[in-house]
Amino acid sequence: MNDERRTVYEGQWLRVKICGRWEYAERTHADGLAVIIIAVTPENNLLLVEQYRVPIDSKSIEMPAGLVGDVEAGESIALSAERELLEETGWQASRIQVLMTGPTSAGFSSERVSFVRASGLTRVHAGGGDAHEKIHVHEIPVADVPAWLTKKMAEGYAVDPRVWAGLWLIDRNPDGSPA
Repeated sequence: MNDERRTVYEGQWLRVKICGRWEYAERTHADGLAVIIIAVTPENNLLLVEQYRVPIDSKSIEMPAGLVGDVEAGESIALSAERELLEETGWQASRIQVLMTGPTSAGFSSERVSFVRASGLTRVHAGGGDAHEKIHVHEIPVADVPAWLTKKMAEGYAVDPRVWAGLWLIDRNPDGSPA
């Protein structure tokens, strides 16, 4: 395989590259790392966010998430997670535990995502994202989340499959041991 990699497009957040027959995308920030936050309130409600996503032309249901280092270069995974959780949902975590990091779509992108578990949550404000986002926050009882997600899919929402992985990680570590 020809290992020469060349850039064919570069924007503010995304770059498209070619290597041999492969065409793929890279994030242009902080080594292409994102974070997904698994956050359960003291009332045992899972925090989910709803927002319109241009690439899929649909409203999407996701766990709170964001790019690591998009605000400040060198920002840690934990600090990014804490910032994104507060910005998107209005909840502050007293503890962030990094659980695992892996590729989001290894055949399409070099982006990696870290799952973190946020605990010790305190409500600070209503959330909703920054000035460029229109995020609706959902607080769903953990036991009801699968049925609620299924209902949302039937209503035409796109549900990020990583939410299902996050559900598994609420009370388990990646190796299956109790959290």
